[in-house]
Amino acid sequence: MARGKSGGAGKKQDPATAAFVNGLAQVSAHPLFGHLVGNLRILREKGNYCPADGWAVAVDVGELHVHATRRAQPEEWAYVIAHALLHYALGHFVVREDPRAWNGAACAHAARFLAGMKFGRPPLELVPPDDLAAIAGSSESVAYAALRDDTIPGYGISARGLSLAGEREGDLWFAQGRSHRPDVDWSQAFSAALRGAVNDAVLRAGGVLEKRAGVDSAGQRARRWLIDHYPLLGSLALAFEVIEDQRVLAGLGIGLGAVEASARRIYLDGRRMSDLECRFVLAHEILHAGLRHQARCGGRDPFLWNVACDYVINGWLVEMGVGEVPRSGVLLDPELKGLSAEQIYDRIARDLRSARKLATLRGAGVGDILDGAHATWWARGEGMTLDEFYKSALVNGLAYHQDGGRGFLPAGLVEEIRALAQPPIPWDVELARWFDRYFSPVDRRRSYARPSRRQSSTPDIPRPSIVTTEGALEGRTFGVVIDTSGSMEVKELAKALGAVASYAISREVPAVRVVFCDAAAYDEGYLPAEDLLGRVRVKGRGGTILQPGIDLLERASDFPKEGPILVITDGECDRFTTVGGRACAVLLPEGRHLPFTPRGPIFRMGRSE
Repeated sequence: MARGKSGGAGKKQDPATAAFVNGLAQVSAHPLFGHLVGNLRILREKGNYCPADGWAVAVDVGELHVHATRRAQPEEWAYVIAHALLHYALGHFVVREDPRAWNGAACAHAARFLAGMKFGRPPLELVPPDDLAAIAGSSESVAYAALRDDTIPGYGISARGLSLAGEREGDLWFAQGRSHRPDVDWSQAFSAALRGAVNDAVLRAGGVLEKRAGVDSAGQRARRWLIDHYPLLGSLALAFEVIEDQRVLAGLGIGLGAVEASARRIYLDGRRMSDLECRFVLAHEILHAGLRHQARCGGRDPFLWNVACDYVINGWLVEMGVGEVPRSGVLLDPELKGLSAEQIYDRIARDLRSARKLATLRGAGVGDILDGAHATWWARGEGMTLDEFYKSALVNGLAYHQDGGRGFLPAGLVEEIRALAQPPIPWDVELARWFDRYFSPVDRRRSYARPSRRQSSTPDIPRPSIVTTEGALEGRTFGVVIDTSGSMEVKELAKALGAVASYAISREVPAVRVVFCDAAAYDEGYLPAEDLLGRVRVKGRGGTILQPGIDLLERASDFPKEGPILVITDGECDRFTTVGGRACAVLLPEGRHLPFTPRGPIFRMGRSE
């Protein structure tokens, strides 16, 4: 039977239209954009306002003019439609003195919003630049002023490249005199969409008690309050299952609350607290997970680290005025205000007997950060890793909190969240900074005592040579204690020695005091830095006790009293200390940790800590 040439159900949809329809379906299914897209009239036909090289044009009367024949992936069309919806939702249809600069600022903020949500995939020509945060600024008005006055050279070009209409046109169009939906208040529609998205997310991420109709527990009320009043914490609150089942709490020995970050669970005993106290405890546990306190513990004592983090978090929450402090189980000390968790840990670790008697929100002598092994949600690959999820939620929550003027936040909390957004500094860069700290550039001067080799072509013209100041290289050395135990991998050892030798040569360190150490110390004396790049005869390969190597350098009469020490180890070693405040740093392979906290910095080959 011959196929019909037109009309009817038998007509096959062309690939471009099919991709667009699928992209629109993704937008409609989204918990936020799905509540907005129904207010938009989409025109995908020839002769509309969309330029030939563009993707779409948003018109102020609620019309989206889409390119009629462009081929793309459904995820790209989803990104384009969501970008246009944000122009309406965020109130970007405002007449400005410089329309191009305003359009660029609006597109930069829409792109940053979508990048934070990880929704859709930007087309190749709309991929945001690496400096998107700098282009977008803290608000559209700030970005507009910077682009209009060209105070940030080159950013105007980057911002124009984010327009859906192409680089030559803006995607914000005004068509006065026509109106498709004059009754649409986009700001109210956006607020309603946010409320709808919150309700949908709460239903999906609801706890055990939330699955029962008509139940309104203290944990649910506390979570709704955080979502409504604190965007900084609300984005994370949506992702957690709040468990208030008394049998579960009793089985885990939980007093007021605890958190299991890997399983996205917060345990809360609302029957023992008021609503205001529940808000405090819920925010406390959310910050534990968001700031990755469990992962940052490293080789520290888990309970003491938990206590140190509690002091910091509770101080912040009191300063922010979140709920009320529970009557028991809360660690607060005004004298510790402004200190980091690491600094507080060093303080309380000096008196272990007293520290063991302290109580967290879970109870006395136990931490409220649970080390659970339930990682099934993350194993399903729902978009991002655990670290990326918590980092994205806190960073975006901070941006919404500040852009919306929702009140002041403690400086320490803002600093920690911003630090999460920055990529870790490479270990070799940190190691270079360590060398710069102890080995300043060598002092040089011009001298006529020895003629310059450059004067051979004009021997009659005296020219000075550059010579090192006498005594400038004296005491310019450092000690290297190398772990040569059997667990130390040869590749990691060669990698570390190569980096140390390269930096020593570049800082003009004439010789390095090398000590091999496993169960005993083997003093190699002073070696030229270049020798570390060649074949080094390693001694040892037994057990690991690094203290003899440290002691050898401390007591050596030919080693400078203030000479710094660098320890290269895989972490499988006993505790070692330094004497007299001598600088000491540790170089570790990636993924390894020390069973203690050294006084100096730690450099991990692969990442920095």
